[in-house]
Parts: sequence; C-alpha cells; structure tokens
Amino acid sequence: MIIFVRHGQAAASWGDHPDPDLSEDGARQAEAAAIKLDAFDIKRVYSSPMQRCQETARAFATHSGLPISIEKDVSEIPTPPGTDDRVTWLRALMSGNWSETEPLIKNWRQALIDCVEALPDQTVVFSHFVAINALVGFLEGTDTVTLFRPDYCSLTQIERTAEGLRLVQRGGEAGTQIL
Repeated sequence: MIIFVRHGQAAASWGDHPDPDLSEDGARQAEAAAIKLDAFDIKRVYSSPMQRCQETARAFATHSGLPISIEKDVSEIPTPPGTDDRVTWLRALMSGNWSETEPLIKNWRQALIDCVEALPDQTVVFSHFVAINALVGFLEGTDTVTLFRPDYCSLTQIERTAEGLRLVQRGGEAGTQIL
C-alpha cells in the first residue's frame, strides 16, 4: 500500500506565497492524520520539499519515529517561466486536460508517475492537490486535470498489483479553496 496525504491547511494561499508553512488548523490536521496513519503498516515516509508538506509529514514522523525522505518529484506543480499571474494560470490548467499542457507540465506529471511507480510498498507520501489529481487521473486513465478535491490531510490509497499500481480509494473530498 502507498498512501498519498495532501498537506494540511497552509498559512497563506498558493497565489499569495510560494512556500507557506502550515496554519494552526493545518498543524491540528497533520496531528489527526498522523493518528489515522496508524491503521497502516507504514515503513517509509516521503515528503514534497515544500514547507507545508514537510510540516505535515513531521507530525507523522514524530508520532511513528520514522525519518522523512524529501522527494522532489512529488512536489507542487511548477509554474512556467514568464507567468505573471500564477493564480489565473493554475485555474486555467485545473479546468483543462493534461494533453493540452505545455512540455514542462507534461514532464512534471510523468516524473511524478515514474517516481510513484518506483516507490516501495508500505510508504506514505505527503504531497499536493494537483499532484494527487495527476496521479489519480493516471490510475483512472483520464486526461482531466482536476478529478476531485482532496481535503486537507486526506488519505488517497494505492496498491501494487501484478498489473501495476491501482487506486484503492480516493482521499476524503471537501470544498477546500486552493487559490
């Protein structure tokens, strides 16, 4: 089993700060996720290099005693160079299809998928809204960028089968605002 956890609520929106910490609510969400993860036999912890993911992962690492490995390929979607308005760009991307994106984004998505396919079982990964959607879309065989709205600290479960990775369950969904 590989579990993807969306980070807890950030102290600032994606459009306002490139790498915010967790808010107070986000820290509480991270603690609650750490307890939920006890139900799984986790042996490895990976986190996006972004602060909000590392802080969310730290709650579980402290709880479990496991070290955190930083993995750049599960990080936030990159903003193309020359993008003046990140929020407008991301909104447009999220309402579209992966096949319509530029090479930078296609390459980011493929690196994410390749990374996840190489992860060992009994792993938890602390990542981001768009990254989780990219992975779920790949596993469900759809080109749509935004398939669902994973809530803060929701757990998306994936298993390895003889045929490859399979989505077991999407994480809890909520009307969270990401921009």
